[in-house]
Amino acid sequence: MASLLRTAGRARSVLARTNTQATSRRAPIAVQRRYASAAAAAVADSGEQSFFPDEPRAPTVQTAIPGPESKKAIERLSKVFDTRSLNMMADYSRSYGNYIADLDGNVLLDVYAQIASIPVGYNNASLQLAATSPEMASALINRPALGNFPQHDWADILEKGILSVAPKGLNQVFTSQSGSDANELAYKAAFMWKRQQQRGGPDAEFSAEDISSSMNNKAPGAPDLSILSFKSGFHGRLFGSLSTTRSKPIHKIDIPAFDWPQAPFPSLKYPLEDHAAENAKEEQRCLDETERIIKEWHAPPAAVIIEPIQSEGGDNHASPNFFRGLRELTKKLNVLFIVDEVQTGVGATGKFWAHEHWGLSSPPDMVTFSKKAQTAGYYFGNNDLRPNKPYRQFNTWMGDPARAILFRAIVQEIERLDLVNSTAATGTHLFGGLKRLAERYPKEIQNLRGQGQGTFIAWDSPRRDEVLKKAKGQGVNIGGSGDVAVRLRPMLIFQKHHADLLLERLEKVFQS
Repeated sequence: MASLLRTAGRARSVLARTNTQATSRRAPIAVQRRYASAAAAAVADSGEQSFFPDEPRAPTVQTAIPGPESKKAIERLSKVFDTRSLNMMADYSRSYGNYIADLDGNVLLDVYAQIASIPVGYNNASLQLAATSPEMASALINRPALGNFPQHDWADILEKGILSVAPKGLNQVFTSQSGSDANELAYKAAFMWKRQQQRGGPDAEFSAEDISSSMNNKAPGAPDLSILSFKSGFHGRLFGSLSTTRSKPIHKIDIPAFDWPQAPFPSLKYPLEDHAAENAKEEQRCLDETERIIKEWHAPPAAVIIEPIQSEGGDNHASPNFFRGLRELTKKLNVLFIVDEVQTGVGATGKFWAHEHWGLSSPPDMVTFSKKAQTAGYYFGNNDLRPNKPYRQFNTWMGDPARAILFRAIVQEIERLDLVNSTAATGTHLFGGLKRLAERYPKEIQNLRGQGQGTFIAWDSPRRDEVLKKAKGQGVNIGGSGDVAVRLRPMLIFQKHHADLLLERLEKVFQS
């Protein structure tokens, strides 16, 4: 173990030497010192101080993607694992900072970050320090079943990591395995809270009928309650979360689902400044319909769940006024308000949590998180959202201390480099460049959206899939959402000089 430890001052150079020893004849990106001077030149041009000085100056495309070596690896993998959703075969030993490498010598600027899930760069030296610590080794090899056997320093890990960035007003957390799992647990908490209210409080005992009917999946033990979600929303692929997912049929076909309601999500017109009255009317229509559904649905909603920006469903936005109205509506109707920040959380919108843009009069009841946090769970503040008895919100692991340790290191890196403010500034620069491109190529960039939302930017393209494919040929890994949206999900270390590289290559795609 001692041989793996690094000191903070030597972390980057040790990382480079370690990668040299670990990889094949192709030297890893971090070790190719010629990149350091090239990247420095690019940074000097932009006036920025680079977060990853050893990055390449620009992408490198040497073969078609996938190339011959990747094709061999994919063919081998496909014999034992489903590869039909594969984006590209990555070589993480050669990936660094904002750049993802493959097996054929291609090095792409990654503005997709896996699926919006890499926070502070590939092979980040600070995260390597956390990953090779004795604390991490213990968490990995002695993985605690946290509900029964939490490790002695679990409170310290939570307080200095996950809870140190808790949304305002939410000072407790239930940790979990994934974003879908986090939402499932939040739903369970909402149902237990509602039934607890109906019984008269946390001290009221279950009736004999509650107990017996629950074992037969019948009311009142299995109550006729629901979770309200929104059209085009995405909240996961487990059974409860899938019943609230409305983004794509492929996720839902053949899977039994709960009869839960969906409300309309505002369909805004762009540019926003030209359609202010129409958009305000549309948002009020959606709020009115949401209120009607909550009051009339045959299985009353215990909670409403919503994404600050609908991501999988097409990068759909709404104004802060809409979300403030929804919060007031849930308070009026005694329904919990769950904000799904699995994709929007951890700095991508220029705030640590996207709902901070809204200016709510009171915090959400629960906020779920995962992806860039590298761990998962939901925040809450109301003690009544704790189950009134043990084992009601429970599984073997109840999260993972190893991932919580990693999130703590991510938080420290974000604070050290001021990455949330950096993302806000980079997003302003990038949006301005995309706006200029949209003026030159109006058929290629339609309904540009995400202004003031950091790098959480998207637009619609009538030839979206072709654009994504051609972008790879230009050395950019980029993603889509919904039917026609191109979505940007760069890491928090994405800077203005990276944005300029992206804009330059997008223009080449549009010209082709």
